[in-house]
Amino acid sequence: MGKTLIFDKIIKIVLDNSKIKRYTVTAALPYTNGPVHIGHLAGVYLPADTYVRYLRSNKRDVKFICGSDENGVPITLKAKKEGVTPQEIVDKYHEIIGDSFKEFGVSFDIYHRTSSLMHHQTASDFFENLYEKGVFTEEVTEQYYDEKAQTFLADRYITGTCPKCGNENAYGDQCENCGSTLNATDLINPKSTLSGEKPVRKETKNWFLPLDKYEDQLRTYIEGHKEWRPNVYGQCQSWLNAGLQPRAMTRDLDWGVRVPVKDAEGKVLYVWFDAPIGYISATKELFEYARLDVWNPKSEEYYINKNTLTKGNWEDYWKDENTKLVHFIGKDNIVFHCVIFPAMLMAHGDYTLADNVPANEFLNLEGQKISTSKNWAVWLNEYLTEFKGQQDVLRYVLTATAPETKDNDFTWKDFQARNNNELVAILGNFINRVVVLTHKYFGGKVPMLMEVKPEDQQVIDELAEYPARISASIENYRFREALMEVMNVARLGNKYLADMEPWKVIKTDEDRVRTILNISLQIAANLEILIEPFLPFTADKLMKMLNYGGHQWESAGKMDLLCRGHQLNEPQLLFEKIEDETVQAQIDKLNQSKAANVINNAVLTPSKDNIQFEQFGAIDIRVATIIAAEKVEKTKKLLKLTLDTGLDQRTVVSGIAEFYKPEEIIGQQVSLIVNLAPREIKGILSQGMILMSENSEGKLTFVAPVQNHGNGSVIR
Repeated sequence: MGKTLIFDKIIKIVLDNSKIKRYTVTAALPYTNGPVHIGHLAGVYLPADTYVRYLRSNKRDVKFICGSDENGVPITLKAKKEGVTPQEIVDKYHEIIGDSFKEFGVSFDIYHRTSSLMHHQTASDFFENLYEKGVFTEEVTEQYYDEKAQTFLADRYITGTCPKCGNENAYGDQCENCGSTLNATDLINPKSTLSGEKPVRKETKNWFLPLDKYEDQLRTYIEGHKEWRPNVYGQCQSWLNAGLQPRAMTRDLDWGVRVPVKDAEGKVLYVWFDAPIGYISATKELFEYARLDVWNPKSEEYYINKNTLTKGNWEDYWKDENTKLVHFIGKDNIVFHCVIFPAMLMAHGDYTLADNVPANEFLNLEGQKISTSKNWAVWLNEYLTEFKGQQDVLRYVLTATAPETKDNDFTWKDFQARNNNELVAILGNFINRVVVLTHKYFGGKVPMLMEVKPEDQQVIDELAEYPARISASIENYRFREALMEVMNVARLGNKYLADMEPWKVIKTDEDRVRTILNISLQIAANLEILIEPFLPFTADKLMKMLNYGGHQWESAGKMDLLCRGHQLNEPQLLFEKIEDETVQAQIDKLNQSKAANVINNAVLTPSKDNIQFEQFGAIDIRVATIIAAEKVEKTKKLLKLTLDTGLDQRTVVSGIAEFYKPEEIIGQQVSLIVNLAPREIKGILSQGMILMSENSEGKLTFVAPVQNHGNGSVIR
């Protein structure tokens, strides 16, 4: 990349940011009905954290907001399944998720809760504001009702066939197979998840947000952001072009934020009305805590970041046109953050709208869609236990393979390869070599920069270009690209050392080695700055190894970060090689989940019609032993077996060739129907039938005595 282009990028970034006084960055609120998995991290939380860390390194005023979404049907479903109260569920998983985020280094300013008093009051006030302005329309509509459970069914309590893709397990609000947003009444063959019964339609009153009235405003807003990712912009245009319809903002449910108007008994706010307001209530809670300036237990419960805590006015971060609001979400939440929430803010009138909504696509796992219900996932809390001190390995791999423009796949083999071949062999190797050589030749002190040759200047000039290049990628939410450029800095350092060969030059020219190692150490110090947004734990290790307080982004690209004579600490490995058995254990763990799912989801063949006892008694089943076996020519499934029945030796043709090799089953005892009328199969007279069991995958296994019995023994 030429210097002119880099300069132009710097000017553009400076101009773009000159009008921005502060940033409000939100990350989608995770449901507290289970732990966080790698799909959540890759889709939302890692890119958001990387962006915020970069902004902080640039001394920008930024608040990073998130919290547990503790309302809605997923919570009540989980509570019913576990036989506990919804409050017990949200308390349990809020702590698991919050602790996991903290240990993983996701640097929220606050990780709030939508069950908090602050949130309930904020959401209620917001609803009342719109209600008093006459924004909502009251409509009596037919909603699904479970007569057996005697309750109206919220969207997630209804499943059926998606009208768009045919998925038979779509929910009443969304199909997780094709991503379509649905109404429960759209489903084909709906059934209640509470009773399994087909629900009936029953009249009920709810309050609707007339999205159609805001269609022109929304179109102007969205078409003013053509720089949004194609998947985000395209999905928004699709919704607008289809014509927006009023959407109910209340639900018949007993868990959530109560609807604060008359005649609303037994109704709560729609979870996608109150959840985005959770960003606002969390910001209010953060500044309220800072204002009081005294410790209270809520700081621990809400994971308030004391290192970034500042006093101020929360409204500046939501109602000032000089604030840049950015929502990090997954693609399944695009419509809620780009259509419904902006319409709510427009209706209110006091709030700024999001400048960008960088939604990622989905991350798959070992070629299959991540599924929490099937336990086909890598859970963050389990990873942190099983890979102690290796947060940055997962951060690196998930960023390097992030599904920014299309669905991507995480595999444990790729995880291992990227750690061993990139983190260990490139980044870790460069840092280790330069620090070890400095200790070996100069007692661990930064040597003086002597004569700078053309080959040195070329490296210095190339290093100077990287910060602007990385900045441009991050500012445009291209985090994979940015991380690749950071690794190219490590590659630059490795190549420079390999080309200069200081371990050979030291024998003849010590001053030349001083220059080589000084430049290499300056590259290492630059890497500490550049990797921090991506790999904060590694940056901290490197900072301690280089024995300095670290620098901020404005210092990146400079060659005087470490002064002459500065004492380094002892070298330590930044990363460790991951062995085959470690990843195989994780693959085995997934395969165990897959096997359990096959058993749990097996569809059994219905029982046949009853027979009389006399009919069963007519069947003669005996123990027999296979004494010879061979394949039947020109067939794939058939084996010709010779069996000793104790009564005689006879031939049986059996369709088990796909599951057993002839030589493996000699001596196998079987259960044989000996009085079945013979019939000819492929020219062979088959005299009986061997009993086999068949699992849900169609695999056949012998039904045989647990202990050997004499041939001819009767099976009763």
